[in-house]
Amino acid sequence: MGKPKGPLGVKLEDHAISMASIVYSQNRQVLRNRNVQRSDFTATESSDLTDGDFNAKGNETGHGRQGKMTRVTTLPNGLRVVTESNPASHMATVCVSIDTGSRFETEETNGVAHFLEHMVFRGTSKRSGSDLDEEMENIGGELSGHTSRDKSLYIAKVMAGDVPKALDILSDMLQNSTFDEKLIKDERNTIMDEFLELKTLLRTLVIAQPDDLIFDRLQETAFQHTPLGRTVLGPPKNIMFMTKKDIQDYLSTHYTAHRMVISASGAVQHNDIVEQVNKMFTKLSTNPITSTQLVESEPAIFTGSEIRKRDDDKPFAHFGIVFKGASWTDPDSIALLVMQTMLGSWDKATDVGTHKGSQLAQMVGIDELAEHVRAVTGYFKEIGLFGVYVAAKPDSLDDLASAIMQEISKLCYQVAEEDVIRAQNQLKSLLYKEQPTAVEIGRQLLCYGRRIPLAEFFARIDAVDVATVKRVANKFIFDKDIAIAASGPVKLLPDYNWFRSRTSMLRY
Repeated sequence: MGKPKGPLGVKLEDHAISMASIVYSQNRQVLRNRNVQRSDFTATESSDLTDGDFNAKGNETGHGRQGKMTRVTTLPNGLRVVTESNPASHMATVCVSIDTGSRFETEETNGVAHFLEHMVFRGTSKRSGSDLDEEMENIGGELSGHTSRDKSLYIAKVMAGDVPKALDILSDMLQNSTFDEKLIKDERNTIMDEFLELKTLLRTLVIAQPDDLIFDRLQETAFQHTPLGRTVLGPPKNIMFMTKKDIQDYLSTHYTAHRMVISASGAVQHNDIVEQVNKMFTKLSTNPITSTQLVESEPAIFTGSEIRKRDDDKPFAHFGIVFKGASWTDPDSIALLVMQTMLGSWDKATDVGTHKGSQLAQMVGIDELAEHVRAVTGYFKEIGLFGVYVAAKPDSLDDLASAIMQEISKLCYQVAEEDVIRAQNQLKSLLYKEQPTAVEIGRQLLCYGRRIPLAEFFARIDAVDVATVKRVANKFIFDKDIAIAASGPVKLLPDYNWFRSRTSMLRY
């Protein structure tokens, strides 16, 4: 079966990664949240995009099926407005997605994107920080922000009649924040408290919440000495000396109209949203630099390496093993998702029974090798990651490592057709179940430049066959470098050379 051509990758995001939400927690760093929001993968049931009419407000496109419609309008300044209406809903979500994050900082300003996200909640020339909170609470709404390595999000959830108020608040925050020096000083203390909280988590690492820390370490070591290796929080020394000018410079350089998408879903009308955005978002920066230009000037480079923090006092060892993966628009990104689903997941606390389709899950469940194991993928503009995350008791690490590397390496040469079909069906089922959100709609516009129809996702999933899996596995796995991050009682975890040698195991 042939492979559909064209730009496509899939990112399934969730705060707690499951097979339905395959993140690589680059979008889970620090969630600045009055009410924390999730960022889930969804796909609309729709046909291919068709060109709409050009009007005075911008260039419009739209697509739809079974009563659902996604409409996109590009305003003259490059700002894109996209909506997906649900007439039956009484709630609406509005999301401002910006194509920027910590990877676009410098060593000296690392942490400024996250600092900026904090500061826009602290007050504008029209509203104080308490006014912002009270206005949203008075209408029963929720306001949140999120900074990752490559994206920044601002999200408002309100009732149907309060969408104009939500847009007014978001536009005020992003265009009229004062960045008062006293508030900057106060915010330094808030962010330093986050550092202390992370240190506490590291000292008291438990099975419920270690994955984001391990994933952060994985990216630090895999992308060391490149922008993607920088953390979202930044080093404490940077935070302590962050200035108003640093924040304003980052805002004017990266919070630009052409790198921004305003998406709305639920009880919304496209023309109303376009009219309101066109009226309210008038002060955005017009800096012409694009994220693609910035990435090309400082691309991420994968380095085979490891980082371990041994602590024998903790009950479980947590570690991740990843290979260099595909980018968002790499045609092989879908095959990696299928391979991820083939490897599967296992959780001692939630999975009933041990006889799952995944061979890795069966081995782990039957032999009780781990508390939790799951395959993971992550995508960026020019690169990605593919691997496995594990939490286990220290006395099973050797057998567990052998099982993981055996199943990963088998993808290169021993693939059963029924396993591929099972993974395809599971992925398609998850896409059917998920509901569209403004966050996901905005993410697709930033990553692909368009809303991807569900039929196209399915066609690309169905195009992955046994030969495709073997080809992609040999491309990304066979005899390739790996990155490892481990924490806890990891004395019995095999060393880096042991893992590296298992990427090219004898096949007979």
